[in-house]
Amino acid sequence: MPKLTCLTTQLIVLATLSLTSCSTTSVEQYEATALTSYTWQVKYANNLTNAPQPRIESFAATSVLNKNGLKPAGAVVGPDEQGLWWPTLPPRPSIDEVEKRKKPQEEASKPELQKTVKYQITYGVGEQQKTLPTNYDVYRQVVKAYPSKTPLELTFGLNDDSVEKAEPVSK
Repeated sequence: MPKLTCLTTQLIVLATLSLTSCSTTSVEQYEATALTSYTWQVKYANNLTNAPQPRIESFAATSVLNKNGLKPAGAVVGPDEQGLWWPTLPPRPSIDEVEKRKKPQEEASKPELQKTVKYQITYGVGEQQKTLPTNYDVYRQVVKAYPSKTPLELTFGLNDDSVEKAEPVSK
């Protein structure tokens, strides 16, 4: 019987956490950004073939901030298949730069160009503005809603520390 009580308590706690972790709010003021970046990276290890966790060094990087799907200043590539604009490529690291960061006995991989995107949404609630991380789907929903200023219902993630979903609210 005590095990049943303990299990029941755990289930109630889990249910309460899952119910309270995904709150929603309707907003009329919002802006979505996507920071697109290129970064040259090189892996270093004593044996690159067998190293489970090689050391990764970053070299030159460039980025551009997309806002609501509009072409940002400094963008030279795009829009791509996801509607994102990209910066110019950063200069590839020279062999001298790569070797300077190499420790004795290490091998260095060839420089690899990494593409990354960081999504955020800024929204207004009353007089306050909040900015939270988000995902591609929310970014695209904001891009589609932004020109007509359609109100959106935002669904937050665990502890309201991210926006997981955005849906248009019919007026």
